[in-house]
Amino acid sequence: MTSTPGSTPTPGTPGRTGARPAGKTGGVGSAWAEGGSVFAGVMLAVSGVFTILEGIIALAKDDVYTRIGDYTFEFDLTTWGWIHLVLGVLLLITGLAILKGSEWGRWAGIAFASLSVVAHFLWLPYQPLWSLIAIAIAVFVIWALSTDTSTADRAA
Repeated sequence: MTSTPGSTPTPGTPGRTGARPAGKTGGVGSAWAEGGSVFAGVMLAVSGVFTILEGIIALAKDDVYTRIGDYTFEFDLTTWGWIHLVLGVLLLITGLAILKGSEWGRWAGIAFASLSVVAHFLWLPYQPLWSLIAIAIAVFVIWALSTDTSTADRAA
């Protein structure tokens, strides 16, 4: 398609300088999300290591953590140790997969970060401050992985 001198081609037409294919996103928001995905992968892996350590501590010594107040969701610390250990391993593996650019890692990251939110909410009576920090990290991870469309754009 040609254009007359002095006219501006319509958006999405071939020959337009700097044109993106239809349906592709870009700009500052996408750059934030893409950088956020790398950060999310790192934070998911680090959170996995911390969750593994929480699990090991809960398994090794039952008297390290004490429950604050009475709580509806009351489990034995050995049970919590295994829950945190398994969840931590899943978070670590998923975080590393996200850093490698794996599409399954992105979806698994959203799922396991959601599980981390629930687990740390239930873990609130044992470690209130760390649980709130872990929940905030997991919510950021969910946001970053669900808004980054650059992986899907590269595959298309």
